[in-house]
Amino acid sequence: MNYLIGIDVGTSATKTVLFDEKGNVVVSASKEYPLYQPNNGWAEQKPEDWQDAVIETLTKVVKESGASSEEIKGIGISGQMHGLVMLDDKNEVIRPSIIWCDQRTGAEVDEMLAIMPRERWIEITANPPLTGWTAAKILWVRNHEPENYRRCRHILLPKDYIRFVLTGVFATEVSDASGMQLLDVPGRCWSEEVLDKLHIDPNLLGKVYESCEVTGTVLPEIAKKTGLSEKTKVVGGAGDNAAAAVGTGVVTDGTAFTTIGTSGVVFAHSSQVTIDPKGRVHTCCCAVPGAWHVMGVTQAAGLSLKWFRDNFCQDYIEEASKQGIDAYELINQDVAKIEAGSDKLIYLPYLMGERTPHLDPDCRGVFFGLSAIHTRAHMLRAVMEGVSYSLSDCNDILKEMGITVDQMMACGGGGKSPVWRQMLADMYNCSVKTVAQTEGPALGVAILAGVGCGIYESVESACKMLICEDKSTEADDQQVQRYEKYHTLYKKLYVNLKDSYKELSTI
Repeated sequence: MNYLIGIDVGTSATKTVLFDEKGNVVVSASKEYPLYQPNNGWAEQKPEDWQDAVIETLTKVVKESGASSEEIKGIGISGQMHGLVMLDDKNEVIRPSIIWCDQRTGAEVDEMLAIMPRERWIEITANPPLTGWTAAKILWVRNHEPENYRRCRHILLPKDYIRFVLTGVFATEVSDASGMQLLDVPGRCWSEEVLDKLHIDPNLLGKVYESCEVTGTVLPEIAKKTGLSEKTKVVGGAGDNAAAAVGTGVVTDGTAFTTIGTSGVVFAHSSQVTIDPKGRVHTCCCAVPGAWHVMGVTQAAGLSLKWFRDNFCQDYIEEASKQGIDAYELINQDVAKIEAGSDKLIYLPYLMGERTPHLDPDCRGVFFGLSAIHTRAHMLRAVMEGVSYSLSDCNDILKEMGITVDQMMACGGGGKSPVWRQMLADMYNCSVKTVAQTEGPALGVAILAGVGCGIYESVESACKMLICEDKSTEADDQQVQRYEKYHTLYKKLYVNLKDSYKELSTI
C-alpha cells in the first residue's frame, strides 16, 4: 500500500494527516502554538513553533500508522498565506513572522500605490496592494527594522519555511506565491517589474513551482527524527484555500466552494485567468496546473453568529450543555421556524469592516427594519441571512466576471448547518453540496503529493476518484424570488450608509 501525508500549517495549530492512496485517513495529529500581538493591530508567530509542531506531528503519524518508511511516498504542505519569514546567511530565523492578519502596513500600502498605479498592480498581481499581503510586510521591515532587512538572505512563506526544514530547499509554488503581491499571476512567475519597482532582490525569493511538482526529498536528519525515508518526496503544496479546493473537488470550471468559518470565502475555479479591474475579489493561481481561482471574502461570517450567540444566547448555551449538544443545533432549530426574509429584518455583517465587495475598513454591523414583531429567533435568522447576502455579493461579482457556477460546495462550520446551506442555495440559485471527506487542506495537498509521485494521473482525476458527495440542498424557487428582493435592498443599505460610516469613524 502507498501512503501520502498532508501537513496544514494553520494559524492556531498544525495538523498532519497520513492517508492511504484511496484517500482514507489512517492517522492524524495536531499541535497548537501561540499568536503574539506586540502592538494593537499586529500579529506574529514564531516559525520555530511551526517547525516543532510539524516534526512532532510527523513523527507521531508515521509511528502510529504502522507504515514502513518506504511506503510513505510523498508529502504535501498547506498553510496560512501571506506570512513573512526571513532567514539570515546561516539560514536562521531573523525575527518572528508577520502573519496574514497583521494590519501594521497601511503606510507601506500607500508607498506601493505611489510607486505604481493601482491599475498596474491589478494587471500584474491580479490584486490591489493590501495590508495583509507579503510585499507590504517586506517594505515595513525595510522601513522600520533596516538592520534585520540587511541581514536577510531568504524570504519565505510559512509553509515554505517548513519545506526548507524538511528538504533544505528554498522554493514556493504558484498558489501561495500569488498572495505575496510579487508574482506575475497571469504568467505564473516572479514579476521582474514589481521586484524592480520595489527594489527587492529576486535572489531573496525561492524558485516557483506548480503545486503538484516535486520540489525536493526529505533530509537525512529529518528522516532519522521522524521515521520517514530520505526518498520521500515533497511537492509544492498550496495555500490554505487552494488546498481546500482540491480537498473538496473544486478543480474544474463550473465548481466553487463557500466556506463559513470566522470569515467567509467564495472560491471559484477558472481555467482562464480572470481579473476584476475594480479589485473587489482576489485572483490567484490555483493548485491545478495552468488554472486560476477567484475568491471573495466576507470578514465576519461565522463571527457574526458567534458574536450574537456569545452576547445574547446564554440560555441556548446552558441548555445545550445539559443536552450534551452544540448550542448551534438549538439555534438552527429555532431559525428554521422563521420564514425566509426574517419578517423584513435585514442584518449587515460588517462587524470587522468588509473586504468583498467594498474594501471598507470603516463600515459596521447594522440591524435594519427592527420592529416589535421581531423575536430573538428573527434576529438569529437575519444574522445568518445577512452573512449569506454578503457571500452572495461575492458570487455576483464572479458572475459579472463571466464565471458561471453550476454547483457550490459548502464547508467550514457554517457549512454543517442545513438551514445555512438552504439559504445559500436559494441566494445562489444553484445546488449547494457537501462532501463526505472532511480533512480539506490536508487531503488537498496529499492529493497533490500523490500526483507528484505518480500515484494519480492528474489532480482532476484524483479528485474524481477520491472525493464523493455527501449531502445536496436544492434551491426553492419561491424563496429564490423572495431573497432577490431582499438582496437588492441589502445592497442599497451600504450605499446609503457609506458616508455615515466614515463620519462615525472620526467621532
